[in-house]
Amino acid sequence: MSSVKEYFSGIGQGVTSLLKGMGVTGKELFTKKVTEEYPDNRDNLNIGERFRGTLELIYDENGNHKCIGCGLCQMSCPNGTIQVITKMVEMPDGKKKRKLDKYIYDLGSCTFCQMCESSCPHGALRFVNDFEHAVYTRSKLVKQLNYLPEPEPEPAPAAADADAK
Repeated sequence: MSSVKEYFSGIGQGVTSLLKGMGVTGKELFTKKVTEEYPDNRDNLNIGERFRGTLELIYDENGNHKCIGCGLCQMSCPNGTIQVITKMVEMPDGKKKRKLDKYIYDLGSCTFCQMCESSCPHGALRFVNDFEHAVYTRSKLVKQLNYLPEPEPEPAPAAADADAK
């Protein structure tokens, strides 16, 4: 007798499960459909603000980037996407200072983990929503991010006063 009871109980549970599934399907049948018409709607395309598309250096209003060439982003990158090349520059006061020469970023091997951005002590990096990177060769995905030339340091006022005397 208990096997007949279990049989009909199983049928009842199956029907209940079927009705729940049909209810979900029925709701989806009447919800508004959303279709993105992607290349046509590029101007008003809604991209989430947390989306990570491309890494870029942050420049100030004078055209100077905030990167000091410390290399923490390069060290924190799990797969070697970033290469920071620095050079020593003599400042007007005679001291030597390390300056960023090239900031090479390989977009093709980036995992968009944001560890470079979070490890930067000066907030010199950010991810932007640029996502169209279709190219025919992987070498075109290797980019130099410091595209603006860094202005030369101005001579120190003490050096200018000494020349005037």
